[in-house]
Amino acid sequence: MDAMEAILTRRSTRRMKPDLPPREMIERVIEAGRTAPSGSNSQTTHMIVITNQKVLNELAMIVQAAFAAMELGPDAYVSLRNSVGAAKRGGYVFHYGAPVLIVTANRKGYGNAMADSACALENMMIAANALDLGSCWINQLHWLDDDANVRGYLEQFGLEREETITGGLILGYGHDGLPIRSELKRTGNPVTWIVE
Repeated sequence: MDAMEAILTRRSTRRMKPDLPPREMIERVIEAGRTAPSGSNSQTTHMIVITNQKVLNELAMIVQAAFAAMELGPDAYVSLRNSVGAAKRGGYVFHYGAPVLIVTANRKGYGNAMADSACALENMMIAANALDLGSCWINQLHWLDDDANVRGYLEQFGLEREETITGGLILGYGHDGLPIRSELKRTGNPVTWIVE
């Protein structure tokens, strides 16, 4: 698969098999993230790779409790509202039961923290697609960056106190074997040309 095909066919895969991909494949995806561009080549995006199912299950319970305790105002965006609603109903697993969760973090107060991490996450999603792995960007941990329980738990596994959680990525084999690659009609992201 060439680069353009990997980009144009990438879709979010949320239903995955529980089977853990070989470590070599996960490492290839991570390497794609590590080689992403960063402001002034700072290379400060930290990736915490979780494949331990006990840790993933415990983290899911902590995240569910944090969202279930939230009260949202009328201006809360739809994705956050959906997470909170699902958590209040119970049984909410923010990582969809995927066998791999890659948490990204970057330096607090660093102006390019989100941009650098976004580049790393996008590179990893494209690499996953090229390797026939499903992936999906996960924002819930970023939304809970100030939650003491979430931070305290992740600090046990390498999150630094001076880091902010910038995002996450789930990774695994698509439920039907391959990642979702169905065509998605684009109706947004307008383009304006300035020509002579």
